[in-house]
Amino acid sequence: MTNAPTTSDLVNKKLQAFERLQAEFEESFRFVQNVHGQLRFPLFPIAESVHYLHALWVCECKDRLLSIYKNIRRYEGGYCLELLRLWQAGDSASVVAFLQRKLDTLPFGDLTRQIQDARQRHKEDGLEQRLIDGRRVLLNRGMNLMQALDALFAPSEDELQREVQVSCAQYGHHPSQIEKQLAEMDTPVYSYVPHQVLAQRNIAVMNKMGVDVMTRPADTPGQRSWRVLEPTVPPGPYAEHVIAGYVELTSPQHNNIKADRFVDRPEPGETIEVERDVEMPRDS
Repeated sequence: MTNAPTTSDLVNKKLQAFERLQAEFEESFRFVQNVHGQLRFPLFPIAESVHYLHALWVCECKDRLLSIYKNIRRYEGGYCLELLRLWQAGDSASVVAFLQRKLDTLPFGDLTRQIQDARQRHKEDGLEQRLIDGRRVLLNRGMNLMQALDALFAPSEDELQREVQVSCAQYGHHPSQIEKQLAEMDTPVYSYVPHQVLAQRNIAVMNKMGVDVMTRPADTPGQRSWRVLEPTVPPGPYAEHVIAGYVELTSPQHNNIKADRFVDRPEPGETIEVERDVEMPRDS
C-alpha cells in the first residue's frame, strides 16, 4: 500500500499564496476588528473607508486560500471590490448602504434589558460585566459608522470622487486592477478545496490573531465567561430521548387484541399459570 501525498499541487499553491498574503491579512484583520468595535476612532476619513473595504477583501482572500467553509458571508470581499470600482465612478450611495448594513446592527434596547436581568439573577458570575462590555463594543461600532458617514458627506461629489480615486490607487485598486483581482478570485487557487493541512494552518493563524485582538482587561483568561453554575435539577439518563405520545405497555389488557400472555406475573386477582411469554411490540 502506497502512502498518498500529504498535499496536492493545488493545496501547495494555496499555501504559497497565503504565505505572500499573511502579513497583510494580519494587519487587515486587526483593522476590521477595530472598526467593528474593538476601538473607537476619533476620526474616520474617506481613506479609512477605502481601507475598510480593502481589508474585508483581503480577509475574504484568506478564507478562500485556506478553504474556509462558506456557511456565512462574513467579509463579502468580491462585493467590496465591486463597490470600490463603482465608487471611483461616482456611486457613493452603494458604499453608504454597505457601511450601514455592516456596522449598524445595534440592539441596545435588548442588551440593556439583558443587563438589567443579569444584575438581578446572575450576581457575581460575570454575565452582567460581559454584556456591558459587549454593549460598549456595539457603541464603538456605531460611533465609527457616524464618523465615516460624517467624512463622506462633507465634501462635494467631485471632491469625494477624486479622494476615493487617490485612496484606491494607494491600496492597489485602480479599476483595471480590480478587473484582474475579480478574475483571480475565480481561479482554482481561490476555490473551495477542504484539506487537513489548510485547516491546520487556519487554526494556527486564527489562534494567534485571537490573542492579538483580545487584549482588553475583560478579555483576559478567567474573565471571558462566567463560572459554570451548579445544576438545579438532577441530570437525566445518558442519551435519553423522550418520544412524544409514548405510552408504556404494562398491562396485558392494553392493546392486546389476541389476548396473548406476555408478562411473567399475574394481574391482581389472577391465579393462572403463565404458559408462554410472547414479546409484543410497544406502541409509539
